[in-house]
Amino acid sequence: MDYILSVLIFFPALAGLLGFLIDRKAVRSYVTTVATIEFILSLYLWIQFDNNQLGMQFMEQASLIPAFGIQYLLGVDGISLFIVVLSTFITLIGIISLPEDTKDLKEMLLTLLFLEMTMVGVFVTLDAILFYLFWELSLVPMLYIIGAWGGPKRVYASVKFFLYTFAGSLIMLVGMLVMAYLYFQATGVWSFSLLEWYRLQLPFDYQLWLFGAFFLGFAIKVPMFPFHTWLPYAHGQAPTVGSVILAAVLLKMGSYGFVRYSLPLYPDASVYFIVPIAILSIIMVIYTAMVAYAQKDIKQLVAYSSISHMGVVVLGTFALNPEGITGSIFLMISHGIVSGALFLLVGVIYDRRHTKMMDEFGGLASVMPRYALIFGIMMMASVGLPLTIGFVGEFLSLVGFYKVSHILTILAGTAVVVGAIYMLSAYKKAFFGTVTKDENKKLLDLNGREYATLVPLTLLVIFLGVYPKPVLEPVDNSVKAIVSLMHQKAITDEAKEVIPEINFNEEAR
Repeated sequence: MDYILSVLIFFPALAGLLGFLIDRKAVRSYVTTVATIEFILSLYLWIQFDNNQLGMQFMEQASLIPAFGIQYLLGVDGISLFIVVLSTFITLIGIISLPEDTKDLKEMLLTLLFLEMTMVGVFVTLDAILFYLFWELSLVPMLYIIGAWGGPKRVYASVKFFLYTFAGSLIMLVGMLVMAYLYFQATGVWSFSLLEWYRLQLPFDYQLWLFGAFFLGFAIKVPMFPFHTWLPYAHGQAPTVGSVILAAVLLKMGSYGFVRYSLPLYPDASVYFIVPIAILSIIMVIYTAMVAYAQKDIKQLVAYSSISHMGVVVLGTFALNPEGITGSIFLMISHGIVSGALFLLVGVIYDRRHTKMMDEFGGLASVMPRYALIFGIMMMASVGLPLTIGFVGEFLSLVGFYKVSHILTILAGTAVVVGAIYMLSAYKKAFFGTVTKDENKKLLDLNGREYATLVPLTLLVIFLGVYPKPVLEPVDNSVKAIVSLMHQKAITDEAKEVIPEINFNEEAR
């Protein structure tokens, strides 16, 4: 267990390098085995995690560039733990989902292993430079996946994806360098350790500018309005597995960055920008939901729906209280599971009909009843039906922000209504009524490979919707530690009033 985080990061990459020596006929079994071992290791990490211990666990530390305080520093808490598990799980599901006739299957499989390394690295690194390296490296395999296996406009979509996210990352890097310099001025030593930065109490003006630098990097990744325009193109042109991992994991890097960096480093600036960010989030929630309703392409509908739900994640994060932040993190996990499943389901029908236009379907429930059942469950989870995983996170996020503003929360809550309208409308159009197209009359229902990917996701949607405690409890403890740190570091009276004081009992300490 001393080096389990290093193993989780580098095992997929090393296995990917060895994969170049594996025969093409055996590479699928090889990569599936590697991804399975990686997922089991992440589950073991979860089992060994101590819910009652505050702060980081399984920490690893080694000096990389001592002169500038750059370290190999790893650790997880309840916030990052489940996103790591989600990353390994979704990667395994994505690998299993690939059809045998996928073009250049070996190259795709090995690319997914390298992408898994970068995703896990982002969520477990506690050194800002190391975080930035993994953040940027994650662009390369996703750029390749979209550009090599995407649709007709794949080059445009991949370049737009790269330019948007890379531009935001450069601004974030400037913020990191300024933070290290401010730490040097305060202590006389250089450090990029996030844990060391947590001890630094910055003047209000500095917080505003640095918050803005980090905000741009994270907001583009989420993506928040008006930086969201790259995502529909990326989803529309990406292959199914690319859309699954993009929606389920890569978008969470931005929302995770808010919780890990923006809130604890700049508590006063976070309070100062609550209303502007809430307004952007609400526009994001309502506007993209209305755009989703206007879509005729079912994959674009799911893409815009994904953006709308990420708006609720951001809103819960900037509630700045345990209920809202815990809800937003749980919603990250549920959004990853549900949106990943919806993109898989779109891929199932696309593989059979080679079209994503809803007008081409109708009456699919009578032809593909099992497919229709799972699609219906995921649709209900997407709109936040109680007793599904989607309800828990959305409810807590909105409850948390209700303590900040009743009116803004009510406006954000309209997304639940609009979401139900466009999802039910799309489901009715595609699955109910009579089969009007001859091409749809002989469609095959789910096969074994598709069951292997969709059934686990469906079970998670129901189980965590009914009993979310195994995830909520560790997340809530770590969130309370973050909120407590924010309250201690706040320098303005307004921030101390908005950010609640958390009193841990002696046993928890």
